Amino acid sequence: MTAATVLAADTPSLVQSVDWLAIAPVVITAAVAVFALVADLFMSEARKPVLGWISVAGLAAATASLLPLRAGDRSTFCLTGDPAACSYTADHFALVVQFLVLAGALVTALLSVTAVRDARTPAGEYWFLLLSSAAGAALLPASRDLATLIVALEVASLPAFALVGMRRGDRLSSEAALKFFLSSVTATAVSLMGVSFVYAATGSLHLSQVAGRLEEVPGQLDTLAMAGVALTLVGFAFKTAAVPFHFWVPDTYVGAPLPVAGYLSVIGKAVGFTGLILVTVIAFPAYSDVWGPALAVLAALTMTLGNAAALRQSADRAHSAVRLLAWSSVGQAGYLLVPIAAAAYTDRDQIGSTVAYALMYAAVNLGAFAVAALVARTKPLHRISDYRGLYAERPAAALAMAFFLLCLAGLPPGIIGLFAKVAVFRSAVDAGLGWLAVLMAVNVVVALYYYLRWTALLFRTPEPGTGPAAAVPARTKAPWPVAAAIALTAVTALVLSGAPQLVLRFASGSLFPL
Repeated sequence: MTAATVLAADTPSLVQSVDWLAIAPVVITAAVAVFALVADLFMSEARKPVLGWISVAGLAAATASLLPLRAGDRSTFCLTGDPAACSYTADHFALVVQFLVLAGALVTALLSVTAVRDARTPAGEYWFLLLSSAAGAALLPASRDLATLIVALEVASLPAFALVGMRRGDRLSSEAALKFFLSSVTATAVSLMGVSFVYAATGSLHLSQVAGRLEEVPGQLDTLAMAGVALTLVGFAFKTAAVPFHFWVPDTYVGAPLPVAGYLSVIGKAVGFTGLILVTVIAFPAYSDVWGPALAVLAALTMTLGNAAALRQSADRAHSAVRLLAWSSVGQAGYLLVPIAAAAYTDRDQIGSTVAYALMYAAVNLGAFAVAALVARTKPLHRISDYRGLYAERPAAALAMAFFLLCLAGLPPGIIGLFAKVAVFRSAVDAGLGWLAVLMAVNVVVALYYYLRWTALLFRTPEPGTGPAAAVPARTKAPWPVAAAIALTAVTALVLSGAPQLVLRFASGSLFPL
């Protein structure tokens, strides 16, 4: 036996097998994105709307590919020396968030089919960017090392900058994209510095290994590790739109096309809270005394400032409807942060309340943006006052919008919104964060005012000269993709209100393998 043969026998193999079924949701989404970009080069303008339907079909296929993975027991890209340290894990947590992301992107794609055609947006570029961002967002919840997390965060974010600025010649769109880009890049740079500090202190990027090694950090590296933990959270807190990393939200939502604004309000938040959960609960439990109080304070500031700003929106101001939804999403982000903060004081099962709340929020908030996209076809100023008398003009859309707003407020018949808030409230109480639970209750009451004010406006008598009788030419038939998006989100919200246990079960069990 030669020396080379002996060396080969003693050296562990570096060749890894890839579990293609586990990564199928991400691969399908990315492949369709590339296909849309390449196919755009060979299609005439008249045939390019087909790319939208190909993208819708691709997202539907990616969502369906989650079904064979529902056991939640697959991992791939694992270290040969430590099979438990993997870069990609399709556990129950990853699958639930991937479903949220891909289903949300599917609704966004339905809304975008008409928007891309009407605005004459470059079809190939738009669908490539949307699907690429969705692929990054789907990769992030399955990522189990810090390098993959940051890459997934940027793959989800970079296309979003371009999507916000897709309206050529629009000053608001360009300004929104620039503000979004600069603030996001700064947050990512801070997070990368934090990751480098954590790597210097632990010598590993895999979350499971980082968690174990942070328990035994030498005294001289404790400050470095603590700084790394704090800085790493910044990029994900930015995506969640937590205060004080929220300042980009209202202007970005106003400047972006409405489908993109809806996408950012849901999928952007999914990226943020997923990253926060993974780095805090999985990688940094040893420093829960650092990130626990920090996230509790962030949750309090975020819900309070978001609701206070939403309360101040004037109904007659241009873009006030989008601004209210933007500030409302900031307030909702505060609720999403509460169970993550609570996990520092109890156990990581608390984060199931965040997942349950996010699933409710995704359905109803995308539905609200879908109705806003329909109303904007005849009233492009996006004012809250434009919704006055909507029931007389479009009864189905008005009823759907009222239901979405009541779900966000947590009032019957939006039962799922009420139960989701109770689950979040309970997580704070169980963790001993009584002050945060009280503050949340106050904010929920404050939010009732602006949600109910908008809901009541839908059923008021139209102002003279603005009703359907005086605006017959403006009452056009709703494009069926937009109607389908409204119907899909409304049915989902109704089903969840009728059977809230479908999502609330995540609040009472563990989503991570023991």
